[in-house]
Amino acid sequence: MKLKRIEKIEEYIYKNGSVSLDELCDIFNVSKNTIRRDINYLEQSGILKKVYGGVLANKTSLIPFENRTIQNQEKKQSIAHLAASFIEENDLVFIDSGTTTCQMLEVIDNNRNFTILTNSLDIINAAATLTNIKLIIIGHTYKRETQSFVGIDEDATINRYNINKAFMSVTGVSIKHGLTNADMLETEIKKYVVNRAGELYLLADSSKFGKSTLLTYAELKDVKNIITNESLSTEFVSYCSVNSINIQYAK
Repeated sequence: MKLKRIEKIEEYIYKNGSVSLDELCDIFNVSKNTIRRDINYLEQSGILKKVYGGVLANKTSLIPFENRTIQNQEKKQSIAHLAASFIEENDLVFIDSGTTTCQMLEVIDNNRNFTILTNSLDIINAAATLTNIKLIIIGHTYKRETQSFVGIDEDATINRYNINKAFMSVTGVSIKHGLTNADMLETEIKKYVVNRAGELYLLADSSKFGKSTLLTYAELKDVKNIITNESLSTEFVSYCSVNSINIQYAK
């Protein structure tokens, strides 16, 4: 209940740009102390900035999907294309929703037969045109902001599948908070996938590292391969070495 309220508060602040604490109390029918605690939580995630009597949205931390697709486009494309090379014959792979993962099928070998499990509308549309790919769709409710399907009736929806590899996107990734995402319903699906996947591949451009958002869906140590575009900090490189995480750099 608390996380759902915080998610709604985050969406409200983003839509309105700036709001007062009194307005939030009225809209969400909670006390000022409760609102202050929720605001503190969101501030730590970098989603907003507190000002006298209210808050301001940090719009660089939550950008609508259609606008995010044009940011760091070449970097994301090179990451996605490298990630696609890890898909092998007869694999069952999960491809996450996101502005990087959605470009993976642009370079896939048309003679390579495999199965995709996904909740991404872009991946669904791309895979539908490729006869070598079997497509399994999860999620029963369309979320326009992320162009993905969310909501599953029970964990058995994903737990029946033996996923060889999961190609995951993030809003932010840190050593302390792991792989993070700002949407509660998407996070639910991501957690189930992570628990079923044999190998976890993280696709993230350099702007995502050292940041965290509202919800953690996996620990960084659970990742097998990080696919990114630039050299990571010494701290990340050391952590990956200790935890046997491969770092792949896209050219």
